[in-house]
Amino acid sequence: ASFRNLSFPRRRSFQSIHGGGMEQGLISVDRWGEASQAYFLTHLHADHTRGLSARWARGPLFCSPVSARLFPSKFPGFDLSLLRVLDVGVPRPLTLASPTTGSEVSIRVTAIDACHCPGSVMYLFQGDLGCVLYTGDFRWESSDERAWLGKKALLSALGGDGVDVLYLDNTFCNPSFDFPPREIAAQQVVDIIISHPDHDIVIGIDTLGKEELLVQVSKAVNTKVWVWPERLQTMDLLGFDHVFTTKTQVTRVRAIPRYSFTIATLMALNSLQPTIGIMPSGLPWALKSSGNDSSVDLSLRSYNSGESINISSEQDKKKLKNPESCHHYIYPVPYSTHSCYNEIREFIKLVRPSKVTGIVSSSFCYINPRHFFGCLSTATQPCDGSSTNLARNVVGNVGGIQSVSAVRHEFCNKERRNKGRTKIIARSIVRRSRVSLLRRGNCGVKIAEADHS
Repeated sequence: ASFRNLSFPRRRSFQSIHGGGMEQGLISVDRWGEASQAYFLTHLHADHTRGLSARWARGPLFCSPVSARLFPSKFPGFDLSLLRVLDVGVPRPLTLASPTTGSEVSIRVTAIDACHCPGSVMYLFQGDLGCVLYTGDFRWESSDERAWLGKKALLSALGGDGVDVLYLDNTFCNPSFDFPPREIAAQQVVDIIISHPDHDIVIGIDTLGKEELLVQVSKAVNTKVWVWPERLQTMDLLGFDHVFTTKTQVTRVRAIPRYSFTIATLMALNSLQPTIGIMPSGLPWALKSSGNDSSVDLSLRSYNSGESINISSEQDKKKLKNPESCHHYIYPVPYSTHSCYNEIREFIKLVRPSKVTGIVSSSFCYINPRHFFGCLSTATQPCDGSSTNLARNVVGNVGGIQSVSAVRHEFCNKERRNKGRTKIIARSIVRRSRVSLLRRGNCGVKIAEADHS
């Protein structure tokens, strides 16, 4: 038997995922508007918490210890008695009732470190109705010790069994996406900073995640990193308070929200002091200027390494030694918190699923993971080269992403956002436009936390 009607969202589209043998109304993962008996949170990025609020009270909410620690600051006033903390790597039995027959349904759930951001976990559900693994957002690098421990915990929980259904983070499910390990990308950030000793530095980050990058930067350049007050509160809760500050006068390195990382911001800062911006992201884009019009703050171009990057090799460092500036003020760095193609492939080989389903179904580069990995599943699930989504977004057999203009045109037609408005960053009077990173004219998508980072 297998799971059916599990209430798993496809990230950003939030459609139900059905398949297998479990009744609807038992379990929801990162989906908060449906009636279920138990709810599970993979991590606290905004695209996984839509529908959660201080007034939410539908039922018990299971999460990791770190997410539980951050929860009050993310949702002030939330009824914390609803939280059920799952220790990572420790199976937890769960008894539910069939919505149709009332009979008892026994499930065992194990939270596994997803190595995506603080508190992020994947969930392994096992029991009367089969075995389902929901990854949420994850990155397991072959050279990372935490990922190695996660693999060990997952294999131990599986006990030699395969996975019936794998709900997979397919954000970068394409051979074109081949990122270096985060440690090496972080060193590139450090190298950029060191090579600009007379410049102020701004780094675009989310409200959660990339803390290890900033800590590495702080140690390498021997300075604290400025963050905005709400972000400092998060850093305090994570135990990083000694590394960060809200005093702009004590450091030349600042981490700012990604939505305020614009050319307009960089131009305004440069009118006061020479400043460069660093965007650490796994997005298949590099930022560049849109002509001389700073009102169109950021446009995009494709990032493609053009060749494989082998983990833990001297070639990694050589390939990243001379970062290319995509604008006079901006350096993009391929620091990804999502697994790249080869890492996804190795993960699927590890868990041997009967069926693979992507959790990302509506992004500019969506690819059904069955196209490349269906042949790795244990059931008859052939690689599907005729996927309409793939044909729309990929050139040739593995072809990579379409020309930037083609993808931008298609994506802009789908996603329209309001024009930005200005804000003040800390003590500097700096225009901080909330326009989209993808905007071309009046269309685009704001980089928030529906992340491809």
